[in-house]
Amino acid sequence: MSTTTTHTTHTGTTGTTHLPVRDDDAPPAVPRLAIGSPNADELYVRVGAWVAAAAIAWLITQRFLPLAGVPWFVIVLFVTGVAMTALLTTMTGTWVEVKDRVAGTIVTGAALLVGAALVSTIVFVLLRGRHALPHPSFFLDDMAGVDPKAGFDQGGVAHAITGSLIQLGIALLVTLPLGIGTAVFMTEVGGRFARIVRTVVEAMTALPSIVAGLFIYAVLILTLDVPPSGFAAGMAISVMMLPIIARAADVVLRVVPGTLREASLALGASRWRTVWHVVLPTARPGLATAVILGVARGIGETSPVLLTSGAANFMVTNPFGGAMNSLPLYIYNGARSGEPALIDRAFGAAAVLMLLVLVLFVIARLVARPAGNRTGPGLLKRAFRAATAPLTNRSSS
Repeated sequence: MSTTTTHTTHTGTTGTTHLPVRDDDAPPAVPRLAIGSPNADELYVRVGAWVAAAAIAWLITQRFLPLAGVPWFVIVLFVTGVAMTALLTTMTGTWVEVKDRVAGTIVTGAALLVGAALVSTIVFVLLRGRHALPHPSFFLDDMAGVDPKAGFDQGGVAHAITGSLIQLGIALLVTLPLGIGTAVFMTEVGGRFARIVRTVVEAMTALPSIVAGLFIYAVLILTLDVPPSGFAAGMAISVMMLPIIARAADVVLRVVPGTLREASLALGASRWRTVWHVVLPTARPGLATAVILGVARGIGETSPVLLTSGAANFMVTNPFGGAMNSLPLYIYNGARSGEPALIDRAFGAAAVLMLLVLVLFVIARLVARPAGNRTGPGLLKRAFRAATAPLTNRSSS
């Protein structure tokens, strides 16, 4: 039985000490909310609310209103499920519990909705491209001299895969130093100009992709007479990736504790060595995430590539050698062709694009995996090495 306690006081030469004393006649304590596994009341609310909501949704959509169809049933089920959760919680809990469970139900439903949309998209693309994916030639050959109505054992997307990788590589060569350098400037240098740069970067994150394509088309192709090529497409993609990487890297660098910078500076390291040896290694996993976000934005862009690269049905490896195809452009042309075989090839290329993005994500996460101790003594050791590096170089010379 839960009990309360009283206190007895002992006075000594050094002060007063209060000792708790057990009171067996005290009333039982008020039960607290369960933190671990749910009790019977919580199970009743969680399961019973959704069982009742399913029955009510079936009556509304199948008997009372002309709302036949799975989408209407899911919508009504979610609304009635939230209402029943709130109603049943009021029978056993407080108003705080009602708000907590309703908010949890809404957040869980939103997460399930996003997951269902992602899974349905992946499954739909794989099902539509299942006729082309089993053929090895689809990954190893190009479409040079292949009839649009030919079978899937002829032709493939090797030229589009190569073009996408080349254009993405050019974009990464531009955006990695510029994006991370911009983030370092905004975070570590600061000042009035840094605030202006941050405002411009945040505004560029909402830049329409067609505007980026028109900008590169006007500057490189019309003004500088650069032919439509993989280089022009890579520059257009870099315009889309740059603000994403810079903004995400800025957020990551802000999270690095200021005490780490202070420790490095206190040991005598310069600001540049502090950034290079302490701040950037600490934020490396987050910077990899920033690069992943930029890659996800750039590799699927169609309109900038459509304006700047042109399309070729054969393998092109020279980024300055004329028109170069890519996976988004291949998908776009195939899906709008009206030919069933090309449409299936386009869905197969879409599956390849998703697989390529997944591989790039895995590589980025492996590169950014923390090595050794990233906190505490490990960071202090790096700060010490950064501070003593000039002395070591002078002594060795």
